[in-house]
Amino acid sequence: VIKCKAAVAWEAGKPLSIEEVEVAPPKAHEVRIKIIATAVCHTDAYTLSGADPEGCFPVILGHEGAGIVESVGEGVTKVKKGDTVIPLYIPQCGECKFCKNPKTNLCQKIRITQGKGVMPDGTSRFTCKGKQIYHFMGTSTFSEYTVVADISVAKIDAAAPLDKVCLLGCGISTGYGAAVNTAKVEPGSTCAVFGLGGVGLAVIMGCKIAGASRIIGIDINKDKYAKAKEFGATECISPQDSKKPIQEVLVEMTDGGVDYSFECIGNVGVMRAALEACHKGWGVSVIVGVAAAGQEISTRPFQLVTGRTWKGTAFGGWKSVDNVPKLVTEYMSKKIKVDEFVTHTLPFDKVNEAFELMHSGK
Repeated sequence: VIKCKAAVAWEAGKPLSIEEVEVAPPKAHEVRIKIIATAVCHTDAYTLSGADPEGCFPVILGHEGAGIVESVGEGVTKVKKGDTVIPLYIPQCGECKFCKNPKTNLCQKIRITQGKGVMPDGTSRFTCKGKQIYHFMGTSTFSEYTVVADISVAKIDAAAPLDKVCLLGCGISTGYGAAVNTAKVEPGSTCAVFGLGGVGLAVIMGCKIAGASRIIGIDINKDKYAKAKEFGATECISPQDSKKPIQEVLVEMTDGGVDYSFECIGNVGVMRAALEACHKGWGVSVIVGVAAAGQEISTRPFQLVTGRTWKGTAFGGWKSVDNVPKLVTEYMSKKIKVDEFVTHTLPFDKVNEAFELMHSGK
């Protein structure tokens, strides 16, 4: 058993608490990882807020991490002690019907136990002050050591800087893949990206790499426009600058609507606007943001009858074990940006400050 520091969420709506936790050794088909770097994502904040129907407490959050394999359980063949890895919140077992289908990346092998905050055998590897602590998204990267299923880990280039590539565990991969895999953005097309946080910027990057000629960034926070333009946005607008609904503004700006739109916020009203900003006959709108529990989307069916397509994406459609190492290679060869997404680097015990910076849009 390893004793180490972890940020524990004892209950919903409260700041994380830095505690000494015990991390049990990996069982069969499990891997124990020394986490070197982790990022914060809105999904962590969403669960911490208490709005997540799958949220269980006390829990160790975090799902954008990178580290080194400390030890492996019986039967583990894909990674060994000392390997550099990224934990994966969407695993890839290679055996279920989802993994065998090229149309999806949603491996279901351990989905039920992962959603309940436990390892595939139904138990936890974390204890603190004599209490069992739940796992989160199968990763729990807000701990100096974590245990994951062997299908939830990607071995990557040992030369990669872990404080950067940890972002490929969720946000950057999700946005980039939404553009290149889910929407399949075409050269010369017009795109609109709603929400200019990390995921939105990654979508813009994907649209630019795919050859889009016009990329419109939409956010009420104008402080984000300069960064969006660095990533490839050709212009940025705020819904608050017009009396008309944003979809009408976009339809006017683009001679009938955009070819592709992306919702990167998790707001059902914005999801509707994103669809309705698409061009009649061929417009495609991709939902990337996660809405709160119980919310529903709506539009007039005529929007779809007249040739628009509504899609969603999880982890950008990447089959994780296969593609995360390739994304790291793309970063190392400067095909995709990663460093530019990092705004602040903080010591682990300032994790609550990182959440404050995220909530304030910084």
